[in-house]
Amino acid sequence: MPHRLQLGLILFIVWLGLTNSLDPQELVAGLLVSAAVVWLAVPARPAGASDRSWRLLPLLAYLPVFLKNLFLSNIDVARRVLSPSLPINPGIVRVKTQLKEPYQRLILANSITLTPGTVTLEMEGEDMYVHWIDVKETDPERAGAAIKDEMEKAIARI
Repeated sequence: MPHRLQLGLILFIVWLGLTNSLDPQELVAGLLVSAAVVWLAVPARPAGASDRSWRLLPLLAYLPVFLKNLFLSNIDVARRVLSPSLPINPGIVRVKTQLKEPYQRLILANSITLTPGTVTLEMEGEDMYVHWIDVKETDPERAGAAIKDEMEKAIARI
């Protein structure tokens, strides 16, 4: 599938998720906005250029992994809000990632930030600094693994 078409389809799927509507006007608006963003922001590749486009299936396969982490994080934070007696142990954790591509590290950082209870503060090369509402591990390697492992493996396939 051509690079621009893949990105346009991804943008349209995101549009559908954000609007949560199948109204014909919303669908047309989503198609027009997705097409305009792709046309304006994504340069056309020359005929002999290598295909470094995102693969759509691995990206779609990442969504359940992210949604699972999002759901579990929401439940955890809701429990802490509704039951103030639950202890919190906030702290900043250095997360070392194995992801090589900048866009992969960006997806991981954004995914961590989007899950309640964690915020990516800074990225330095392969290190990310994450504020975590409840640091459960004193070992930095295990603490980082608890935050990123499942998502990192899925992102590596994109």
